[in-house]
Amino acid sequence: MKLALPRGLRPRLVVAFVLVAALSELITATLTFRQARSAILDRTQNSAVHDLRLQIDSLAPNLPNNPTDTDLRIFARQLDRASGSRGRHTGVSRDGGPLIGSTRDVSNALRDATRSGDTFYERVEHADGHRLRIGMPINYTGRGKEAGKPSGLVVYAVLPLDGERADISALINAAWAGAVPALAFAVVSALFAARRVLRPVRQLRTAAEKITSGALDTRLDVVGKDELATLTGTFNTMAAALERDDAKLRRMEANARRFAADVSHELRTPLAAMAAVTDALDEDACSGTLPPDTADAVLLVSDETRKLAGMIEDLMEISRFDAGAAVLHLDDVSLRTVVHKTLHLRGWREPDEVITELPGDDPRIRVDARRIDVVLANLIGNALRHGDAPVTLRATATQESLVIDVADHGPGIPDEVLPHVFDRFYKADAARARSEGSGLGLAIAMENVRLHQGTLTAANLPDNGAVFTITLPRTLPQGDQS
Repeated sequence: MKLALPRGLRPRLVVAFVLVAALSELITATLTFRQARSAILDRTQNSAVHDLRLQIDSLAPNLPNNPTDTDLRIFARQLDRASGSRGRHTGVSRDGGPLIGSTRDVSNALRDATRSGDTFYERVEHADGHRLRIGMPINYTGRGKEAGKPSGLVVYAVLPLDGERADISALINAAWAGAVPALAFAVVSALFAARRVLRPVRQLRTAAEKITSGALDTRLDVVGKDELATLTGTFNTMAAALERDDAKLRRMEANARRFAADVSHELRTPLAAMAAVTDALDEDACSGTLPPDTADAVLLVSDETRKLAGMIEDLMEISRFDAGAAVLHLDDVSLRTVVHKTLHLRGWREPDEVITELPGDDPRIRVDARRIDVVLANLIGNALRHGDAPVTLRATATQESLVIDVADHGPGIPDEVLPHVFDRFYKADAARARSEGSGLGLAIAMENVRLHQGTLTAANLPDNGAVFTITLPRTLPQGDQS
């Protein structure tokens, strides 16, 4: 089972803080417990060994040189009584023989260890609890030649450690009791620290959102000298750079738009005169009054002049969109009338070049008929130019919207070109130096649809061909719309 980590920075900080605090407390409690446990047990052990030594030194001189089992039993009983409330049980062994007294709970390892004449002890876990076992040899006393030599007698004492274990358990309980408020304090401290740490982070996020929404003059106060303060300073530097770059780009964009509008306006008048002259020359060229070479040149100049005039008109139209000067002149018109007028004005034949599939009830739509004509003419013209005829124009209407699909049967739009089809002056083939149009047709169509508060999208059909989809609302308000 995979453990889900908290996603937010605040819970992560709190969890990390609490884990560090809990781990520190656990390590501290473990070390303290081990030290306290060793101190308690060592103190009890040293005290028991010391008391047993004093009691043996006090009672052993009363033993005869060759004590009987009865003497040893009495000696062991005296040692038991001398232990008082400790509840010690004592046994005496002579020359490694059986124990005589109130205990038999002695291990062979302890008996073997005492044969060297030294005192040994061990702590063991018993069925009834923990026990301390002591093995202490008895030496001869007095001033004779046997003084200080082993007597062959070994006293074995067994003491319960229940009191010490209770003290250790009390330490554990106290540690657990102290862990709860310590963890609670750690949580409170973690929340406070997270708040202090996250406050500048939240301020950075808010400032970043403001910059994203366009408020490039957003700045933050730099407080302190830590890493967050450095990050805040870097953010301010970035925001200042973005503001400068944005202002520069806006000036450049405004200058470019003004230049395009001015050039288009200045070229419009001489082009109008040129168009009038070329129209007159066209008549002479077509009537045969001009030499063939001159007639071909005149027709070429006339055709290029018309293309240039169309490009100038497109540039002026896109300039109006950029300046926010484009307006809608809305009227209630028949969808069938708008579509057929577009086809007839361009000379597109049905159904050889264009197949129309319109609703049978011929819905009325509230649009700027001139602008919708520009949109449809651009989409159908592109479909005929880049796809295979016939082009299908299909319209569906609901109470809320009107959807018009213009689909062709050509090769479709390359995937790398599809996101850029509405970009201005975009060319799918960079090697193509000159296009047939201005490169603004689809951009103007998109702007006209947006002006109607609609959408225009491009996609490829599953069985080849491209489709452009216009979606227009049917609830535009009355009057002209800017």
